[in-house]
Amino acid sequence: MAAEGGGGKEANEIKTQFTTREGAYKLLAHSEYSRPNRVPFNSQGSNPVKVSFVNVNDQSGNGDRICFNVGRELYFYIYKGVRKAADLSKPVDKRIYKGTQPTCHDFNPLTATAESVSLLVGFSAGQVQLIDPIKKETSKLFNEERLIDKSRVTCVKWVPGSETLFLAAHSSGNMYLYNVDHACGTAAPHYQLLKQGDSYSVHNCKSKSARNPLLRWTVGEGALNEFAFSPDGKFLACASQDGFLRVFGFDAGELHGTMKSYFGGLLCVCWSPDGRYIVAGGEDDLVTVWCFSDCRVIARGHGHKSWVSVVAFDHCTTGVEDCDPPAEFSGSDEDFQEQGHFGGSCRDRANSGQSRLSKRNSTDGRTVGVTYRFGSVGQDTQLCLWDLTEDILFPHHPLSRTRTHTNVMSAAATSPPPHAAAAATSTSDTNGSSGCEGAAQSNSVPAPLPRSNSLPHSAPAGGSTPNSHKTSGIMDSALKFATLSLHESRKERQHEKDHKRNHSMGHISSKSSDKLNQLSNPRPAKTLGTTLCPRMEEVPLLEPLVCKKIAHERLTVLIFLEDCLVTACQEGFICTWARPGKVCFLQSNSVLYYDCGNRKSQFD
Repeated sequence: MAAEGGGGKEANEIKTQFTTREGAYKLLAHSEYSRPNRVPFNSQGSNPVKVSFVNVNDQSGNGDRICFNVGRELYFYIYKGVRKAADLSKPVDKRIYKGTQPTCHDFNPLTATAESVSLLVGFSAGQVQLIDPIKKETSKLFNEERLIDKSRVTCVKWVPGSETLFLAAHSSGNMYLYNVDHACGTAAPHYQLLKQGDSYSVHNCKSKSARNPLLRWTVGEGALNEFAFSPDGKFLACASQDGFLRVFGFDAGELHGTMKSYFGGLLCVCWSPDGRYIVAGGEDDLVTVWCFSDCRVIARGHGHKSWVSVVAFDHCTTGVEDCDPPAEFSGSDEDFQEQGHFGGSCRDRANSGQSRLSKRNSTDGRTVGVTYRFGSVGQDTQLCLWDLTEDILFPHHPLSRTRTHTNVMSAAATSPPPHAAAAATSTSDTNGSSGCEGAAQSNSVPAPLPRSNSLPHSAPAGGSTPNSHKTSGIMDSALKFATLSLHESRKERQHEKDHKRNHSMGHISSKSSDKLNQLSNPRPAKTLGTTLCPRMEEVPLLEPLVCKKIAHERLTVLIFLEDCLVTACQEGFICTWARPGKVCFLQSNSVLYYDCGNRKSQFD
């Protein structure tokens, strides 16, 4: 592992810089954002600190804006990054809420200007507020009377390419599509079934006049912890507390594929910049890489010692080598270009041209070197960086370039997390389908994926699924969508484990073995060993390129920007890590760093 030091004291030291093959990333004290008093926030009982960014295209070149929540407070600042020191005494907007707390927020990049921004804020009591922190205005409050949903808002995002539509997920497991131009009504909404599938359903709101919500999605069992739109806006990945990743065609409401965590709930999810891969993390302490086209797990990463809070791809480091001019990737086969829209003509799709990773060149015999960089932070206060290279992505082709620093450990020689091993030991073979539409054969189970002793070939081969995934119909709008026949739901109930924060089962002492067995073996899992959830030895196990303890409290934010990466911990400190060569704020030949509330200077 790339973590420095072998002693306990050094391992517990808060790091202020780390090195990758690109160079040194350095923590900048002058770019630290927090509450104006810089006092660590008492995070007991509060919602996670979240951070949102938007660029307002300011002519002065200082167009980045940052919003973050700490407890009952919400702050909006001009973000100066690695360029200038942050002035915390002059927030553009500050709001303190009573009786509820902000839980999540999201800017609309399409409408953002230097004079106005549209910011959605979700709350612990279930409401969603639309505000303009530049004008210091509150435009609308959705679900004000909590008639739509009374549970906490876990994730809120604008629909890509739309100025009016947004999606809000709740801890109830429901997800609602809103239009900011419509009212919510004075009575509880009545719904009509549009589509139902394996552990999900989609309803529209029955009303004589247009009102919110436009649609209600019910996904899995338990809380819907996070969702993420694909880069082209056509697909939606949902991470749920029942441990399932579900990927939907957003317009058609079709389930494209599923994946099951190795243990416990999934807490976070993100897409690769080209939409080919999805990474999810959660209570199994692992990061899991899932291939969109094949609907299968292609790798797992083990580096965290507790729950994984956030995963994110680094679009600046992800790239290809020795390839032809980039070809756009639309996120799927051309079949999806003919899908209908739940949202109708209310929105235009985001341009998928922002993701321009090349496909492998099969005509001239050259092997294209592909490297995806992604990161993760967790409740163990650690930051991990991972490289996903072509030896994992294309395990059956010879490689023509030097390997990156990513370590791919043979699962046969690597012990899985103890709780995962216990789950694997107590599990019988399964009876579920693969979860990828068009890939499963009735209810039959694919043959177990083979184990290989060769590192580049340790990825599964026999269990990969075909790329064909056609949708079953085209819908013009939610109002014209006919009710489909119901299918028998095959929900698998997962016993919830008492997996406390900062106390991974991987670190329970031998004296607690009886308790561990009790927690791990309430009933056999029904998915382990299938394409939904391969065993540990059936897929490559990644080792982190970097694994550093960077905070005293659990980490809740990881965002990659062009010249830096941004992290935040539950104490309310938002830290900026300058990329190699981007440090530009010097004082007396030294670089200032910030160590979770304690300023110190380290010579470069």
